[in-house]
Amino acid sequence: MNISPLQVQRLKYVPKLPGMLRHGINEICVKEGEETSSVADQEKIKALFPNTYGKKEITFEKGVNTSAAKKQVVGVILSGGQAPGGHNVVCGLYDALKATNPENVLYGFKGGPSGLLEDNYLVFDDEYIDQFRNTGGFDIIGSGRTKLETEEQFAVAAEVCKKHEITAIVIIGGDDSNTNAAVLAEYFAAHGTGVQVIGCPKTIDGDLKNEDIECSFGFDTATKTYSELIGNIERDANSAKKYWHFVKVMGRSASHVALECALETQPNICLISEEVAEKKMSLAQISDYIADSVAARAAKGMNFGVAIIPEGVVEFVPEFSALIKEINEMLAGSKADEFNALASWKEKYAFIQNGLSKESFGVFATLPETVQQQLFLERDPHGNVQVSLIESEKLFSALVKANLEERKKNGTYKGKFSPLHHFFGYEGRCAFPSNFDADYCYSLGYNAFMLIQYGYNGYLSKISNLSRPAEEWVAGGMPITKMMNMERRHGEDKPVIRKALVELDGKPFKYFEERRATWAVETCYTYPGAIQYYGPDEVCNLTTRTLALEKGMM
Repeated sequence: MNISPLQVQRLKYVPKLPGMLRHGINEICVKEGEETSSVADQEKIKALFPNTYGKKEITFEKGVNTSAAKKQVVGVILSGGQAPGGHNVVCGLYDALKATNPENVLYGFKGGPSGLLEDNYLVFDDEYIDQFRNTGGFDIIGSGRTKLETEEQFAVAAEVCKKHEITAIVIIGGDDSNTNAAVLAEYFAAHGTGVQVIGCPKTIDGDLKNEDIECSFGFDTATKTYSELIGNIERDANSAKKYWHFVKVMGRSASHVALECALETQPNICLISEEVAEKKMSLAQISDYIADSVAARAAKGMNFGVAIIPEGVVEFVPEFSALIKEINEMLAGSKADEFNALASWKEKYAFIQNGLSKESFGVFATLPETVQQQLFLERDPHGNVQVSLIESEKLFSALVKANLEERKKNGTYKGKFSPLHHFFGYEGRCAFPSNFDADYCYSLGYNAFMLIQYGYNGYLSKISNLSRPAEEWVAGGMPITKMMNMERRHGEDKPVIRKALVELDGKPFKYFEERRATWAVETCYTYPGAIQYYGPDEVCNLTTRTLALEKGMM
């Protein structure tokens, strides 16, 4: 296999473990904390998870290992979208498993949860796993988005585990995947299978976090990757001095990625979806806000700039959210077939006008035709608009352009506006993990096996104190049910892990809020450059700005 010089060196990198996990398997003991309760809807969650609810948080410490000695056969699943560091979770799990007992076995189920249901697997050995250490991607076993949520699926999973004498399953995923892990853990406990389920917190979106989970893995690497690209664009903008760059970044349900990239690069504009919702901002208000920056900079002779747009921001605009809801209702059932049978956009436009309320059609009519048509592209499996297909960066640049043309007519703007568009998504999902993510992910996997060895079920592998050097990190676990509440999903109340949104009274947003007015008018760009793997700690082992601000390190 041909590999790059960087990959040769990264394969040799030895990830750092938390201090208490460095003592050797036989010198790690458990300290139990308080019993836990869910973040909301305690009685309902407790009723749904009678066997796994209310368990204690735990931390690992130096001491005599009191776990029962037995052969462990573990299965691991990568679930959902890729995130840098996933391979190291598997490597950490494998190394801890083999260090405990060389006879232990690790199965990798291929293609995500469907691999478990279809009994499609490989058995890891040293030669195979050593090819993937400290590398990006999920190609070690592949991933998938099949949900484990029905009794039939759980029964199949139990049979596959019984066939291979599997004692535990580790599910590496985001909020939905770990919700599925909690439900599977409850099923296994209720049916006396003896199979444990452990989750690991993954998502580059950064919305799987709380007082216990300080950061989901992959967020560090992805935001550093996007910030490098945005910094390069800023440098180009400041060199050419003739383009406004509208950059859309990942973040369907939360704006953590956009905010972190803004903290890293100091662009002229960064929209925060949660603030848009809080202030009930209209498309016109957002357009005005961006156009004010364009006009103020043009008045200083600077007809260039950079704006960061979160992927899902349009869903947070109340009038746009109402429009999407009406479109979903309008195309319910056979109406979708009737609409799709229309031959021309003109006919479809008339259909839309007749089907929407006056208010929603007024919003629809202000949209560029390309965005109007994107609202009627292929529906998701539930028949709803796929908001991720909407090119919001082009939407806002078009609205700003129209806004500026009106200003030109009344003499309040005399500049030039030439927009360019970018979407940074896949570029960050499989990057070589930063040292932070390489260390963090390896620790999560190693720690997951310690939870298995001590018999825990329905727990999330937890590494905290992450803003400090790895030696000071704290390893342990928490019941997944602690993060859960009830939400309405597809017409039913379901237990789910609560997504973490950007906190508008949190330190990262407040830091941004205090400085953005200056950034909007002046050129304050910062250029993070490429991720560094070798060199001084301050450049190759730094955490995200978000984590540093949250922990008072900035």
